[in-house]
Amino acid sequence: MSYLKEKKRVVIKLGTSTLTHRTGRLNIRRVENLVRNIADLQNAGHEIILVSSGAVGLGVAKLGLMEKPKDTPSKQACAAVGQCELMYLYDKLFSEYSLNVAQMLLTKYILLEGRKANVQNALERIIQHGVIPVINENDTVAIDELELEVGENDSLAATVAALANADLLIILTDIDGLYDGDPRNDPNAKLIPVVEEITDDIRELAGGSGTRLGTGGMITKLNAAQIANDNGIDMIIINGKNPDNLYWLFENGEMGTLFRAKRS
Repeated sequence: MSYLKEKKRVVIKLGTSTLTHRTGRLNIRRVENLVRNIADLQNAGHEIILVSSGAVGLGVAKLGLMEKPKDTPSKQACAAVGQCELMYLYDKLFSEYSLNVAQMLLTKYILLEGRKANVQNALERIIQHGVIPVINENDTVAIDELELEVGENDSLAATVAALANADLLIILTDIDGLYDGDPRNDPNAKLIPVVEEITDDIRELAGGSGTRLGTGGMITKLNAAQIANDNGIDMIIINGKNPDNLYWLFENGEMGTLFRAKRS
């Protein structure tokens, strides 16, 4: 998979489980290492776009709550508080490597046909300035994800990849990739390194939602892969617990599960 070095524009999606401890508190060492590695990829000539979850989880911790609230207004409050914390963090850490970041909060309504050109234009200009866009669902006003718990940031990442004409989408999560069984319960479950087509059999391998602080699961990642692949973009799921996996992916070869887009 050395061809990944040739992938110039790369969307990286960071899930809540990658950014935080199980307590909901920020995993400081991991986030610092992730930023360092992402900054190095940017310095190597890649154009990095981040789609970052974590606002609600950080808001829960910032407000001193023991768990994610159940009612939507409280989740909106957590998102509003946590988004400030999230961008402060990214701005501070990336500035240590002389890189600037830009916040973009999107909703599916903004991305409706006829409006998405505005997003594309802004995104393109931000990238031209060498700035790393940090994109999140606007959970304070767009409550679909908060109410349905469907992990929309996975699909958002794929949609952004399509809008940006990206070459690659990488989803960092708390599992190594797609398995032929549940690796948490089945020690004999085997990682599937490459998926050439997302069939019904592949979808049946996906389980429910992930951690108690996140909203995603493998099924939302398969949905994202379908969107990416339909737009000619390869997608890879890798484990985000070790930030150096990003280095390994680009430098040494196979890792995680590659969902290969069909080439026309």
